[in-house]
Parts: sequence; structure tokens; C-alpha cells
Amino acid sequence: MKHVTKLATGATGLGLTLFAALPAWAQDAALQAPAAAAPAATVNKGDTAWMLTSTVLVMMMILPGLALFYGGLTRAKNMLSTMTQIGAAACLAMLIWVMYGYSLAFGPDVSGGASNFISGLGKAFLKGVTPASQAATFTAGVEIPEYVFICFQMTFAAITAALVLGSVVERMKFSAVMAFVAVWLTIVYFPIAHMVWASSGLFFKAGALDFAGGTVVHINAGVSALVASLILGKRMGYPTTPMPPHSLTLTGVGTGLLWVGWFGFNAGSALEANGSAGLAMINTFVATASGGLFWMLAERLAGHKGSALGFCSGIVAGLVAVTPAAGNSGPFGAIVLGAIASVVCFYAVSVLKPKLGYDDALDAFGVHGIGGMIGAIGTAVVYAPSLGGPGAADYAMGSKLLVQLGAVATTIVWASIGTVVAMYVAKAITGLRVAPEVEQEGLDLGEHGERAYN
Repeated sequence: MKHVTKLATGATGLGLTLFAALPAWAQDAALQAPAAAAPAATVNKGDTAWMLTSTVLVMMMILPGLALFYGGLTRAKNMLSTMTQIGAAACLAMLIWVMYGYSLAFGPDVSGGASNFISGLGKAFLKGVTPASQAATFTAGVEIPEYVFICFQMTFAAITAALVLGSVVERMKFSAVMAFVAVWLTIVYFPIAHMVWASSGLFFKAGALDFAGGTVVHINAGVSALVASLILGKRMGYPTTPMPPHSLTLTGVGTGLLWVGWFGFNAGSALEANGSAGLAMINTFVATASGGLFWMLAERLAGHKGSALGFCSGIVAGLVAVTPAAGNSGPFGAIVLGAIASVVCFYAVSVLKPKLGYDDALDAFGVHGIGGMIGAIGTAVVYAPSLGGPGAADYAMGSKLLVQLGAVATTIVWASIGTVVAMYVAKAITGLRVAPEVEQEGLDLGEHGERAYN
């Protein structure tokens, strides 16, 4: 997902560089020949239309997709508060993105080594961006409007912030959620997005493979969710009081919307309507199908019935795992990746979580965190041409694994430290938890004065 804003002088600079590389006799001949105008980079209308569509698909993942998926998993008394937190957090993320988030993630580089970790504020409030501004794709000379790229990346920031909330629903103040999201985006999401996806970023330059957000979105959100839940503490009655989902029907609808929207998430990350987008699309089909079925198989092997909740959870686990590998794997590698991630995530939420005792309410860490790690590391394996991946014939899996492990480890540490800071800033400003009587009554009434069902 590389992004380089084209400058008007870019073609001229390239021409001078090539001219200087010519021998003297060739330079003389070139000076005597008629000057040929360098072809200008042009906006491709087909690619632009695809990116507009992809952006709206990712928006659908948030509202209504994630809102229904998470909302159905909570108790009825917290349905509206969960949906409202997700929607409001996404809206706040969008405003922050256009104020300074886009500039910090993809703006002009800052001096020195800092550009490895963050960009500057040269594009704060979208300074200098016009309808004529262009953003590069992965094909030289083919571009899309910069506003479209800004919107596409904006939806990624919005859904990542919303994903974190899955671990803290049913007990965190709405005001605390908003304060947390503002700080977390600034110190966690924007730097990680820059490091992995910006051309000057630390892990982009190291060659890290993250097609659509294994580290930036899922590990980032999952690890942050775990840390936030540990700081916030367990829900009243957890784990002795049964807290089953109040509407698996709504969760199922949300799952379908997430899967459909994920095609924009993954295939859109090609930035073009081309073969790479097609590869990402088929991988998003088959890895997800594999994940849904293998979760139910794991349930059966563990002595349980294959469940609708398990099917929905497996769908998401497969989607999470294939995200970094969407354009970096062959279809059969994607199937294996989805299956492995689904089974491991099943044991993470059904065995590891109860043993450790943390209250990750909707398993944001168990699915997004664990699944994201499997996907990010596994991408280095399925990228190999010998396994059907698009890697070069001389692809060195060992060295790429080290790069992927470095990106994963950095994301874990960065997200953990940043989440601690964001949570304690929110606590200082608003307090974190609702009052015990509000938690008992439900956040729908206590925080918003309304019920999901009357």
C-alpha cells in the first residue's frame, strides 16, 4: 500500500538523472535531437472508480458491519451503547485523520531519522491537496486522485480504532472511549501506519509484507484491546455470571457485511483494478471459507457442537489472517493460512483466555491479535513461489521471516506502550468505568438514556 504524492517536477528530475548517466557522446546526440516530452502521469478512471467503491465497502464494514457484529455479541442492555461507541469512534477518527492524521502517516517526511517512524505536519488540514492532486499507485504513470486515497486510508484508521473497543464494551464510559480514541490514534495508529505503508517508513524500507493491514490494523487493534481490557478490569460478574450474546442473528448479519466489505479492504489495497486486486479477491473468498469451516471443525474435535457463533468467529479469523497475505499468497496458501489461524484462534478464546482470566469481552485480542500475528508471520511463508505465492524465483524465506517478526514485535511493543498511555490519559480526563449501578442497569440507559428494545 505504498503512497507517494507526485510532484510536478518529478518527471523532469528523472529525466536529468537518466541524462547524466549517458556517456558523453550520447549526451551530445541527445542535445542535438528534438526534445521529447516525458509522458505525464495520468489519473486512471477505472482505478479511481474501483477505489471509490472499495472505500465505501470498507465504510460498510464499520457501519453497519462491525456495529451489528459486536452489538449482537453483547447483552441486550448494552446493544445500543456498543453500536454508538463504534460509530462515534469512527466519526472521531475521520475528523482527526483529515486534521493531522493523514499528514502524520503519509505527509512530507521530517528531517533526520524521524521519518522512519512518522511524517510531518506539512499536510495538516489537508494543506495543498486539491481535486487535481494525485497519489501514486503501484504502476508507474498510473495514479488516482489524492482525495480518494485519503478517504480510503481514512476508513482504515476508523475501523482500527473501532476494533479495539471490542474488549472494553459493557463497562467503559462513552466519554472515556472518545478520549482514548483521540490519543490512541495519534500515538499508536498513525506511527505504525507510517512505518509499514509509507515509502519512508522503517518497515516499508525493510521490505515488510503487509498488503492490507495485518500489523497496522489487526495486531495493532488486538494487542491494544488486550492491554485496555487489563487496565479497565473485568465486567461485574465475569466469569461466573453467564453473559451469552443477546442476538446471534444480528451477529450473523454483521459477519456477512464484514465479509463483503472486506473485499474493498483487501482487494482495494492493490490501489488499482488489476490482477493483484483479483488475487486479493480470490484469497479473501477462500481463506475466509476455510476459516469458517475449520473453526466449527475445531469445536467438534473439542467435543462441542459446531455453532453459529463459531462459524462467525471463524469467518472473521480467516479474514484477519489473509489480510496481510491477500496479494502476497496463492489461493491454496491462503486456504491453509485461514485454516491454521481459525484453529489457533479457537483455542486462544476457548482455552487461553479462561486460563489467564482476562476479560476481552468480544475476543478482539483472541481473533484480531492472534489471527493478525499468524497472518503476518505466515505471509512470509505463503509468499514463496514454491508454495504458489507471487515471490521472485530467488525469494529468501528466512530473511523475510526475520523482517516480518521484527514488524510484529515492534507493533506489539508500540501498541502496548501507547495503549497504556492512552488509557491513563482518558482516565485522568474522564475516568474510565461507568458507576456500578450503571453497569448493572446497562449502558444503553445509563449512558445514552434509551433502550435497544421496547
